[in-house]
Amino acid sequence: MSFLKTMLASMLGTFITVVILTFIGFAIVAGVIIAANSATEEVVISGNTVLYVDFNKPISERSPNMPFFFNPMSSGNVLGLDEILKSIAKAKADASISGIYLNTENISAGMGTLEEIRDALIDFKTSGKFLVSYGNYYSQAAYYLATAADQIYLNPEGGMLFKGLNAQLMFLKGTLEKLDIDVQVVRHGKFKAATEPLFLQKMSPENREQITAMITDIWHQVITDISEARSIEPQELNRIADALLVQTAADAVEHKLVDKVLYKDQMFTALRELLSVDSAAKIKSVTLDSYMKVADRNTSTAKEKVAVVFAFGDVVDGEGTEENIGGERISRAVRKAREDKNVKAIVLRVNSGGGSALASEVIWREIELASREKPVVASFGDVAASGGYYIACAANKIMCDPTTITGSIGVWGAIPNLQGLMNNKLGITFDNASTNDNADFIPVMKPLTPYQRAVIQKDVDHIYDVFAGRVAAGRHMTVEQVDAIGQGRIWSGTEALQLGLVDTLGGLDAAINLAASMAELTDYRITALPVLKDPLQQILEQITGKSTPDVYMKQALGEDYIYYQTLRKIREMKGVQARLPVEIIVN
Repeated sequence: MSFLKTMLASMLGTFITVVILTFIGFAIVAGVIIAANSATEEVVISGNTVLYVDFNKPISERSPNMPFFFNPMSSGNVLGLDEILKSIAKAKADASISGIYLNTENISAGMGTLEEIRDALIDFKTSGKFLVSYGNYYSQAAYYLATAADQIYLNPEGGMLFKGLNAQLMFLKGTLEKLDIDVQVVRHGKFKAATEPLFLQKMSPENREQITAMITDIWHQVITDISEARSIEPQELNRIADALLVQTAADAVEHKLVDKVLYKDQMFTALRELLSVDSAAKIKSVTLDSYMKVADRNTSTAKEKVAVVFAFGDVVDGEGTEENIGGERISRAVRKAREDKNVKAIVLRVNSGGGSALASEVIWREIELASREKPVVASFGDVAASGGYYIACAANKIMCDPTTITGSIGVWGAIPNLQGLMNNKLGITFDNASTNDNADFIPVMKPLTPYQRAVIQKDVDHIYDVFAGRVAAGRHMTVEQVDAIGQGRIWSGTEALQLGLVDTLGGLDAAINLAASMAELTDYRITALPVLKDPLQQILEQITGKSTPDVYMKQALGEDYIYYQTLRKIREMKGVQARLPVEIIVN
């Protein structure tokens, strides 16, 4: 009897647990459905409205598809460049929008991204609508974007930074020496500096040469754009930067970098004047997040399509995630676009410093196949270097921004020797019994033998030859010509155009227009690939631990995330790499 009672109690407990878990499951699904409906609910605005564009959020290449309360880096905290550009173009043609009010403080984006948004804002002004910018403080990046505005305003007690560009690299040699870890590097290309942080304590002369040339070229573009917008000679802008002449709001006005100092209430008064409304009237405004939900009446419903394949993040083997370039996932997306008869042209949008050479080859193959059947245009964002350039070099046309970091045609491998760490620091020793001379290949608990190093060097050289050959075929060059501008060297977009690595300068919208023109399309719609995962699927992956924790680390570490990312990349690298220098911080 006691056994029966225990069994019945256990069954009842199990039943109650199942009911509770089922209820929780239904609650989660209901929450997702409600959030999805809320996210897709159309927003309607009335006339004479100001579009408030706030860039105080990280900007990614593509808007995520996840309710913000389940993912701290989703649509609530991240802006997609694709949606930003669409919204600015939509506002240009929207009779209900009278102008844009910019808030660019502490913007988090690369130079290529800034340049594309800035170009879109300048195009917006051709509609005759106003564009003003206001801030309590302007970082250098924020100010560059703000110069698209008709008027730039600054808080009277605010300030700004204008100093030129500085590139900072992190070197790990000292740390590795303290841990008694020897990193054995095999590379091809005298400019392939991705491995230098592992065995040097500062930049090599070759690396310093290429990075200095690159940031000088980018700064020249920035200065040229600001000079044109503010009617200040480039020489004067450089003088201001060299002497750090602008610190306070008064300095900014004196040197004509901003138009006027205003408090926020005075800014609102200026907006009312631009809107031609009474001084006591409420300003009608809509945020960028909300405006993204406003229906675009000019969206085409045509059957024919231009597919935009988004490839951003590290190039990795296998499926990858929505935040990196998985060889299988991205190649499948390109294949899907190639096989879709309604897709008449493809745009490969790349923002990547590279990664796995093998995954790069897998994606390259699909691009090469697609380019035989329909126009393929590669569009480069902040960076498209090494593996990021590899995957795109078979495109029919390549476009980039003047400030894009590209090139870095080179490969390398790094094998850690942990013998010193294990023996000398931890007192751990290893011994082996093998059937063949190199059965322990590739060893990490002892040094490579000269023969083993020669084998790896041969593999690296072979992959470099393949890489250079792919570029030569795609860019209609000889291998010798590619090698002369290769060797792992990085270039700005402007330099890449001069060298023939890209065909023309322009952003994502320009690339889409070019692809449509090459396909002789007049009426078409845009489809984005890979298809984003359903929110419920993403939630289940988070619950089961299959989703990447990087989004949470980004939020927790903020600006320091880059150092965590550097160490994580080194730990996760497998096989030969076609990768940009580990991390370059440009500010």
